Amino acid sequence: MLKIRLQRVGRKHDPSFRLVLTDSKNGPQSGKFLEVLGSYNARFGKPEIKGDRVIYWVSKGAQVSDTVHNLLINEKVIEGKKINVLPRKSPVKKEGEEVTEKANVTAEAPVLEKVAVVEEEAPVEEKVEGKGEETPPAVETSSGEAPQEAEKKE
Repeated sequence: MLKIRLQRVGRKHDPSFRLVLTDSKNGPQSGKFLEVLGSYNARFGKPEIKGDRVIYWVSKGAQVSDTVHNLLINEKVIEGKKINVLPRKSPVKKEGEEVTEKANVTAEAPVLEKVAVVEEEAPVEEKVEGKGEETPPAVETSSGEAPQEAEKKE
């Protein structure tokens, strides 16, 4: 089956397309096509279409891709309604990814709060009864025992 579709020919970040007639089995980047029917520069938005050749091939049974169909309607080569090329169930959302990331962050937030609470409740340096002085922080000796226990053994 013959198909009229767009074939990208532009550089990176400079989208421009050829309107080509190709076999539907050929991939869009294969470079195999029967005839060039026009061009479309997406930056400037003005397509150049050979309308008489497009009508000829459509009359011979060539199918038109949805995007090309909308392009032909804009240029008034054919008449009809435009086709929605976006998927029906999942429309494109610019902030959709941020919403899912926020949902993941809020799910982890209570865990982070619990960790913060545990750190705040850590025991502060305890006072020794009778002396009124603070105890020094526990430091291990070479034998692996706390210093107070090492003094008691000596």
